[in-house]
Amino acid sequence: MRAHFVLSEIGVGLRRNLTMTFAVIISVALSLALTGGALLVNKQVDAMKGYWYDKVEVTIYMCNKSDAASTPNCARGAVTDDQKASILKDLRAQPIVEKVYFENSEQAYKHYQEQFKSSSLASTITPDQMQENYRVKLKDPTKFAIVASLFEGHPGVQSVVDQRDTLKNLFGLLNGMTTVAWVVLAFMLTVAMLLIVNTVRVSAFSRRRETGIMRLVGASSFYIQMPFIMEAAFAGLVGAGLACVMLLGGRYFMIDAGLRLQEKIPLVSFLGWGPVVRELPLVLGIGLVMPAVAAFVALRRYLKV
Repeated sequence: MRAHFVLSEIGVGLRRNLTMTFAVIISVALSLALTGGALLVNKQVDAMKGYWYDKVEVTIYMCNKSDAASTPNCARGAVTDDQKASILKDLRAQPIVEKVYFENSEQAYKHYQEQFKSSSLASTITPDQMQENYRVKLKDPTKFAIVASLFEGHPGVQSVVDQRDTLKNLFGLLNGMTTVAWVVLAFMLTVAMLLIVNTVRVSAFSRRRETGIMRLVGASSFYIQMPFIMEAAFAGLVGAGLACVMLLGGRYFMIDAGLRLQEKIPLVSFLGWGPVVRELPLVLGIGLVMPAVAAFVALRRYLKV
């Protein structure tokens, strides 16, 4: 196969269908940018889960005087020193417990005032209304049920709370946003595929005379199809390149400059440049292969002269 002929045919095809080629490039760029973005969002959510689930604690709240009327387990009044000592002894005896922190009512009151200082309820709470508690760091945060079964109903215990519950809504929202992103990118990829197929068909129709002559002189189907396939692959590769620029630019604008999310949300460890750069070869590969396959399939059904 003569490379000069193939390259000249690619140039002819791109010039004749410049508008549709441009539409293919833009649709591929957007769909692949969404693809890379969805993959990175998945990685970000997984990283956040690993970071926060490793830091969450189980909190064992103990009875105070005000719980006697509202909590059956606290009917005998506030927790006693012996009960606190018994709870601490049982906690330290558990192999899944890594560390135990005690917070008295004064410390709990101080933390409450810091967290809810803007709320009108903060001024109505007194230190004696705050519950003493043990904050328990587990070696495996998924073993919360073991701690709950051991200490719920224990004398002097008002409740056992898993802090992971407070994160479930956040991660549920993030997972929902990721699902929406996958749906949108599937739609965009479908649009891109349809545009590629139509572009190839229009290009083949506009050059039906040349392909007919090539068939008559004995050219193989692959020889005839190759310029069309390479046109689609070239457009897809350009679109993938734009998608890579969009991903890199988005990471820079959102994290390093512009929005500066890392500075505004320091509690979240955002992905660095490494995961973004590692996605780029995949984006380029999809941008090259997807249009070529779509063109090959379209030509098998359409280019029969």
